[in-house]
Amino acid sequence: MAPDKKTLIAVLFAALLSLADHPTARSGDRQVTRSPDRPMRIVSLVPAATEMLYAIGAGSRVVAVSSYDTYPPEVTKLPNVGALLDPNVERILSLKPALVIVYGSQADLKTQLTRAGIGVFEYRHGGLAQVTATMRSLGQRTGDDERAATVAASIERGLDDVRARVKNRPRPRTLLVFGRERLALRGIYASGGVGFLADMLAAAGGENVLAEVRQEAVQASTEQVLAKRPDVILETRAMNSAFPMGERQAELDAWKALASVPAVRNGRVHFLFDDRIVIPGPRVVEGTTAIARALHPDAFK
Repeated sequence: MAPDKKTLIAVLFAALLSLADHPTARSGDRQVTRSPDRPMRIVSLVPAATEMLYAIGAGSRVVAVSSYDTYPPEVTKLPNVGALLDPNVERILSLKPALVIVYGSQADLKTQLTRAGIGVFEYRHGGLAQVTATMRSLGQRTGDDERAATVAASIERGLDDVRARVKNRPRPRTLLVFGRERLALRGIYASGGVGFLADMLAAAGGENVLAEVRQEAVQASTEQVLAKRPDVILETRAMNSAFPMGERQAELDAWKALASVPAVRNGRVHFLFDDRIVIPGPRVVEGTTAIARALHPDAFK
């Protein structure tokens, strides 16, 4: 059984596409106004973008979020309007937003919002550099460009600090897993050689054993894991998809089926259940640091 949709959604989406830029549109014979330069009512269907909105100072203008938003804590008190696969269009419209942040793949939703005269910011997944690029573009869209630029620059400096801390250290060959079947080594999903997870692993001082696969997500077989012989296996998930504490040892034991793999043989299978890793938003420095600590604990003493 493959990982649930919540896990895949939490992991696979991040970064910039484009934005609606025409000031007005027509709906029938009625002229309607798109979102103003500084939209005062914002709906976000993207958890990473929601975190960005709060980081750049636009959080007070967020009126609804997706079903999967949990950070910052105050978003749990806001109405939720569905997510990537199940947006509640009627509820979104009832909130009268000036701007809605959608995934780039939500073409039908974008069309409906545009027809209603509502501004749209499209968000697409990409590499780690796209996190700060998205933040800057989102700040321009919401009228918070100065604050967005400041926060983005701080993130870039933080990532550079992590890179400097692990520089010149041996780079352990690492398998970065973000999903598999409970208590089994079936349905393993791991980071390929592109995307924000691959970039975070590289910044943290690891060598991705699946780097040659130019995809963000790879459904890896146990035969592939055996052939790649990773020195470290990092298994990461969102906190709401973490294993129950009582099953942690049993989940570690599941990897013992691959006892010849160096990571298993040497006790270097690590669970990192951390939203800061799987949600590519303003906390990516902390997420990258968590990976780096697992790979290079001596560098953080």
